[in-house]
Amino acid sequence: MQLLVIEDDDAIADLLLRGLTEEGHRVTRARDLAEARTELGIHEVDALIVDRGLPDGDGLQLVRELRQRKDTRPALILTARDALDDRVEGLYGGADDYIVKPFVIGELVARLAAVSRRAGTVQSGRIEVGDLVVDTEALRVWRGSDEIGLTAQEFRLLRYLAEHRGRVLPRTRILEAVWDLQDDPGSNVVDVYVSYLRAKVDKGRSEPLIHTVRGLGYVLEQRA
Repeated sequence: MQLLVIEDDDAIADLLLRGLTEEGHRVTRARDLAEARTELGIHEVDALIVDRGLPDGDGLQLVRELRQRKDTRPALILTARDALDDRVEGLYGGADDYIVKPFVIGELVARLAAVSRRAGTVQSGRIEVGDLVVDTEALRVWRGSDEIGLTAQEFRLLRYLAEHRGRVLPRTRILEAVWDLQDDPGSNVVDVYVSYLRAKVDKGRSEPLIHTVRGLGYVLEQRA
């Protein structure tokens, strides 16, 4: 998943980024509410981990704003505010879970997985698009009954497309998410790797799943 960690404490943020990245997540950090709002406008975020005591306000306010816009992305509060009234306020304010510092990274990862399952963000490590199956835990891929061998980078690209199936993804967003690179107008690495995937996933099939949307980007979906 693509996660946004909103935390002003550098030591805690480093712990979160390291632990969540080791679990296979892609993580972006914001230090305050203003930066978080900017990041949400730039990045495709699947879930948020939000501190309450931020330099420019209460992180719960951002969660309330999302819920007012009918945004149901999972939001997990991670804070030092441990009073019962604070916990109740957080949950009624739209948070999906409330964890008090100090915390254990393993528990946070498990709680994040639980709220994401309830929200439909992840599906037990298995993503299906038509007859394509991407197993994100075993790191294996099938098209029908045929297993497809992919390189590590090809798998990361296919996984990203599969996680966002049905949504048109601009090349710049793919470049940032899969290669951790900012926009490079001179780079055609996304197009090259999409062609590699097509040769393995779609070649010889009556129904292609990887589609180009001219002028916009790529989408993985079943169209027939």
